[in-house]
Amino acid sequence: MSAPWWFWLLFNAFILALLLLDLGVLTRRDRAIPVREALLRSAAFFTLAMIFCAGVFAFYGETPEERWQKGIEFLTGYLIEWSLSVDNIFVFVLIFTHFQVPLSYQHRVLFWGILGALIMRGTLILAGTALIVQFQWIMVGFGLFLIWSGWKMLKAVDEEPDLENNRILLWVKARYRVTEGYEGDRFFVRRDGRLFLTPLALVLVLIETTDLVFALDSIPAIFAVTTDPFIVYTANVFAILGLRAMYFALAGIVHRFHYLKYGLSIVLMLVGAKMLANYAVGGKAVPVELALLVTAAIIGGSILLSLIKTAERAPAEGFATAWRGWVPFSRRRRAPEGTAE
Repeated sequence: MSAPWWFWLLFNAFILALLLLDLGVLTRRDRAIPVREALLRSAAFFTLAMIFCAGVFAFYGETPEERWQKGIEFLTGYLIEWSLSVDNIFVFVLIFTHFQVPLSYQHRVLFWGILGALIMRGTLILAGTALIVQFQWIMVGFGLFLIWSGWKMLKAVDEEPDLENNRILLWVKARYRVTEGYEGDRFFVRRDGRLFLTPLALVLVLIETTDLVFALDSIPAIFAVTTDPFIVYTANVFAILGLRAMYFALAGIVHRFHYLKYGLSIVLMLVGAKMLANYAVGGKAVPVELALLVTAAIIGGSILLSLIKTAERAPAEGFATAWRGWVPFSRRRRAPEGTAE
């Protein structure tokens, strides 16, 4: 079953209304979002996702078996995308900390960053679906890419990225004037008739670049579960929508989830292997229900292990682990000569 056009219309109208509510009502001024409010927003977005999932189980399909299959595909896809979006939070914390972005400005960067992520992911989903329809062998490329991405993520867990020499930022700085300090929450300012970028704009560029590169991992990952573009799109959207609220809820304790990075790396490699196996047998080599259980076990296990291992860790010590990982187009920071890395 493919979703009728009015499914897409209603869903996107609903998402647009949520974004307008967020921008125009819930966040009308620059301020740091309190943890309690962030947790409530995160819970609200999760509840909406589960209500939508219940709707998929109840209505999306012509037979009970098809509706069950579509519901499991959405749930599995949402879990994978939600887990990978948590990895975005590690990078966001690292970027905001490095550039000393005031808390009151972070929500503005995240709003436009997540809006850009929704547009990019929608485009990538349409492109990926078209490629799969025309070239089934592209699944092999997706599978190999996921295995490589998982391995790369695993190797970079404890590396400290050199953000000052990030290649994207160096490229932007070489072509545009940048102010020395922040200019409120503005991304651009004019001085003597000349346009300047602000450091906040550089942070937004880095956030958008990260979103794009992470999407190149997450989109193929969910295609290993389902090739239904409506399921792929809605699972991605719900995972991304709650990302900003989840950032403010978890930013202060992100160091407690250190081992989640290992779990995500393993999930990516397993999903890539599943995609290769599906192509080899010409169907679903691994049932979606089993994929859901394995993914939930790995993600849940890595979170539980993280909470146990970091229970005695002081916040200052814990944040050192949050400042490590892979940031797109950033090389590994090298220790000064004469010091051990």
